[in-house]
Amino acid sequence: MGDIRRRGVVALGVTALVAPLTLALTAAPAQAASCTTQTGPYQKQVEKFLGRPVDGRQSAGDCRAVQAFQNKHGITPAIGYAGPVTWGVMDLMNKQKAVGNNPNKDGACPVNKGRIACVNLTLQLSWIQDGRRLVHGPVPVRTGRKGYATRTGLKKVYWRDIDHVSTVYNVPMPYSQFFDGGQAFHSVGLSMWNPPGSHGCVNMTTKDAKAYWSLLRTGDDVFVYGRKPGT
Repeated sequence: MGDIRRRGVVALGVTALVAPLTLALTAAPAQAASCTTQTGPYQKQVEKFLGRPVDGRQSAGDCRAVQAFQNKHGITPAIGYAGPVTWGVMDLMNKQKAVGNNPNKDGACPVNKGRIACVNLTLQLSWIQDGRRLVHGPVPVRTGRKGYATRTGLKKVYWRDIDHVSTVYNVPMPYSQFFDGGQAFHSVGLSMWNPPGSHGCVNMTTKDAKAYWSLLRTGDDVFVYGRKPGT
């Protein structure tokens, strides 16, 4: 996002929609937070996800495992509590894994457009397909949070800038491919499961953003559908 300028045309004035790296979510190191002894409402589910003994009671080992997961994905407070936010991230991971290599099983993303980038907000997954053939993915993505939802519908990549920098937040947005105003695919240095999400962009890992950069071109279709949990 940020202002987009092209030679010979009026500046589009695109607003930067990505958060300034959500520093508040990732600033506290693991050693700075105490481990809670409190059993969480999703204790058994979290224990099972992490491969811990499933007894539904918080232990020191449980807390350390949960806290490590929280720190890895920027979940705060990182105190090892098996609460709804932590379980929500784990549940989403389970659902993403269950998709396997058939992300468009329900046919929601158009198969009559040739090459198209699909974004499933509900599952926070994206992939590139050509007709019914899967070209790349599915890969986890991080889309807009509540109040800044990534807009749904059929769109097109209209501008690409490999070294884009947001003029609002003054943060880099590598491999930006804009498809709806200031909303774009681009890489970030955050976990794809870092809550609460972006300010509208489709965040990707550097590896996946590079792959999308090499596979997509200006004019290619993008289809965004579903609804991100919590928005």
